[in-house]
Amino acid sequence: MLSTRFVPGSPNWIDLGTPDVDAAATFYGGVFGWTHRSAGPEAGGYGMFHHDGKMVAGVGPLQQGQGPTAWNVYFQTPDANATTDAVRAGGGTVLADPMDVFDLGRMAVLADPAGATFAIWQPGKHQGLEATSEGDTLCWAELNTPDPAAGTAFYTKVFGWGTTSMPMPGGGDYTMIHPAGGTPDDMFGGIAPSSGNAHWLLYFDVANCDATVAKARDLGGAVTTAPVDLEGVGRIAVVSDPAGATFALLTPAEQG
Repeated sequence: MLSTRFVPGSPNWIDLGTPDVDAAATFYGGVFGWTHRSAGPEAGGYGMFHHDGKMVAGVGPLQQGQGPTAWNVYFQTPDANATTDAVRAGGGTVLADPMDVFDLGRMAVLADPAGATFAIWQPGKHQGLEATSEGDTLCWAELNTPDPAAGTAFYTKVFGWGTTSMPMPGGGDYTMIHPAGGTPDDMFGGIAPSSGNAHWLLYFDVANCDATVAKARDLGGAVTTAPVDLEGVGRIAVVSDPAGATFALLTPAEQG
């Protein structure tokens, strides 16, 4: 699973773009027990979600025309400009050119050739997430795409990822990904075939998938995929918050 031993190419930050930050804070506070702290007036409404005193995500207001409500994943890079150039050369799209975020780091917003949006983060004073793969924090990042082979080729070229394939129930392969120079023990995500639009789906570790789904529903969320057991993985579900941002829940097999 994902760890906070960040290396180039690994997910090191996530954030939520939403039209109502206060409503999002209420929802995710009820679902995961997160608390919200503003980053200050100079941050334009951006803030941080914390769990047990550790930063676990960011959240910022979407203005009209800025795109759909969604969770965003950031991958670490030592050079945001060079990675942006590699994305462009690989057939991807630059949605927001590299920019400095105060002295915290440098970022860019990009999309792969199939249209899946992601971001990159070159750390400055802000290294990234302070907790992962424990209760109510990010534990997995999954690319859902109509052409997994093409997606694998693109991201491998940009980030140097290593991959391992495993058969999926019902046929086909699931591609698991780890940073360059890592091993399968360093896997942080996967690439799965999808008949819909290409997108990154974030999984959060929860102690009880069914109970967390019930909380999300009670707080105005919607259930996209009801809880289901995956042998050797655990129990998973896909839900969306009241504003429409989709995310997944995972109770790992070892937790029952």
